[in-house]
Amino acid sequence: MTASHMNGYVTETDGGGGSGGGTDFLEEVVQRHREMAVDCPSELGARTLPVRRSAQLERIRQQQEDRRRREEEGRNRQELDLTSSMRLKKLSQNPKVGIDNPTFEQMEGPGGSIGGLQSLTAPPALLELEDLLMSLKQVQHSLNDSQSQDDIELVLQLVQKPDFQKAFNIHNAVAHYMNRPSPPYPMMDHAQSLAQEVEVMMHNSSQKEGLELGTLLKTPHMQALMMAHDSVAEQEMQLEPLVPSVGQSETLTQWGGETVKIVRIEKAKDIPLGATVRNDMDSVVISRIVKGGAAENSGLLHEGDEILEINGVEIRGKDVNEVFDILYLKTFLGHWTLNVVVFPCSQIKPPPIKETVMHVKAHFDYDPSDDPYVPCRELGLCFQKGDILHIISQDDPNWWQAYRDGDEDNQPLAGLVPGKSFQQQREAMKQTIEEDKEPEKSGKLWCAKKNKKKRKKMQYNANKNDDFDNEEILTYEEMALYHQPANRKRPIALIGPPNCGQNELRQRLLSSESDRFAGAVPHTTRNRRDNEVNGRDYHFVSRQAFEMDSAAGKFIESGEFEKNLYGTSTDSVRQVINTGKICLLCVHTQSLKVLRSSDLKPYIIFIAPPSQERLRALLAKDNKTPKPEELREIIEKAREMEQNYGHLFDAAIVNTDQDKAFQELLRLINKLDTEPQWVPSSWLR
Repeated sequence: MTASHMNGYVTETDGGGGSGGGTDFLEEVVQRHREMAVDCPSELGARTLPVRRSAQLERIRQQQEDRRRREEEGRNRQELDLTSSMRLKKLSQNPKVGIDNPTFEQMEGPGGSIGGLQSLTAPPALLELEDLLMSLKQVQHSLNDSQSQDDIELVLQLVQKPDFQKAFNIHNAVAHYMNRPSPPYPMMDHAQSLAQEVEVMMHNSSQKEGLELGTLLKTPHMQALMMAHDSVAEQEMQLEPLVPSVGQSETLTQWGGETVKIVRIEKAKDIPLGATVRNDMDSVVISRIVKGGAAENSGLLHEGDEILEINGVEIRGKDVNEVFDILYLKTFLGHWTLNVVVFPCSQIKPPPIKETVMHVKAHFDYDPSDDPYVPCRELGLCFQKGDILHIISQDDPNWWQAYRDGDEDNQPLAGLVPGKSFQQQREAMKQTIEEDKEPEKSGKLWCAKKNKKKRKKMQYNANKNDDFDNEEILTYEEMALYHQPANRKRPIALIGPPNCGQNELRQRLLSSESDRFAGAVPHTTRNRRDNEVNGRDYHFVSRQAFEMDSAAGKFIESGEFEKNLYGTSTDSVRQVINTGKICLLCVHTQSLKVLRSSDLKPYIIFIAPPSQERLRALLAKDNKTPKPEELREIIEKAREMEQNYGHLFDAAIVNTDQDKAFQELLRLINKLDTEPQWVPSSWLR
């Protein structure tokens, strides 16, 4: 597949896509078509900022203010209509009769006349029941004719009835509520998940208030309240279909004997449409709607819709590059109006459901410019091992739509990343192809049989083959935010090749802040010496007990030295954590899987060596004179560790200077107390 790019547009063509017999699946994924991003900027990182919600909120407030102003004007007109009453005219003919009515004092304008000049922004004064009765009695005393007296008496009897008084109080309560300021704009639409995070944090709280809050959040009534809040907030926070100065419409009509849809979208040039098209025989079909684009926000264009006409130009029979030329001419001047005639997709799709965002940590590097199978290279999202990705759409199981963590505000359009199953299967095929290319050594027939069996296994579907070990192929790991409790600190595991300073950094922390850091007491099968205390220096156990604990998986790592067994158990680490201190560990890479599969929630920091010359200088300070090949071996070992286990590291420090490395290590540890960190979601279940 090749791609050509010009001024923010991309044209996709099919490419080779690998070799060997394993490419049928990949060719099916490519779908044998060219796909063009309608108006995708050249790089996702350079995409302009979308309109912020604050501007939309200001428009909502302005609309509410206009509505209140219209209601006020309507009430003022009704009050002015009172002057047309026959009885009020009768009063005006005899100005010497009657007294001032205090009820209308707040509504008099500068000239002393009734109504009309009340401030539109001030809420109208509400009349109390006692004021109403007093006003009616004052009017009754000011009228001379018997008919008017009888009318006022009837009104007084009505006002004094309990039913009327209840209705009057309801009116005042509603009027008071309607004149209050608009309710605040919701801050979020995921109060449920936030409450769950707080509940997890409060689970191990040592304070009475924290435990009480955790219990309160678990109650059905509170959970129902959070659910109702999120439902309302989701509607309130729903973005407008398009940005300001954007118009859209949809009309059904007949076109060439077919029922078609005319879609009109007006937008700015710097707001991506977020749609790709492909050729299907003579037709041009919308193949993908990208999250965050104008097409997705408007809801007027859908995947599978055939484009018949764009701004009066017939599209059937045109190549996607010609479609690009038509759109480019319209977008070159800045603002554009897109009138599209589409033949709606006949396939009935289920109603859209709100997808929950899945947060994953990438365990491999990905560059879409090197991927021949990505449907649209310019929509591909580049990421590195260890990056956090927010997966917002899995509609296409082979190509997910995602944002990199921290790029949501700078990247209006989501990017395409390989789906987990697709990545696993093509990596399995890649390994199969590489094994096919390996020459078989003569006299090693057993090796050839083993490769053949493995090759057969690799060609199975990863989803259906129970013998397939998906863990051998690193893709993504689902993550969640976790803030460590104040009384349960995460253990710090330092890892690195020999002579890189991790042991020195650990000892420096233990000696400088002994009230904050501690080491786990190891287990051993050797005999206790006279000056040693069981449980302080070592846990002295029998060889049989040690081997039983080792078989049960209780040791993070263990080994044998001078016919004695030594090991660090998870229980020893847990004992340090229960004291409120931070447990410091120096472990080997083989121990990481056991450490991460426990309930300890470790924070793993890789201590990497500097350049060869700098490493020689650092070791010289410790009176060490390594040979050049030993230095190269240390650096190569670090590179190998990062390649094979780098996806398990939470942070890395290049030890170019002991003091700087120590300060950086302290900064990372202190950050665990102040900021939530991404951890495997399985740790929180």
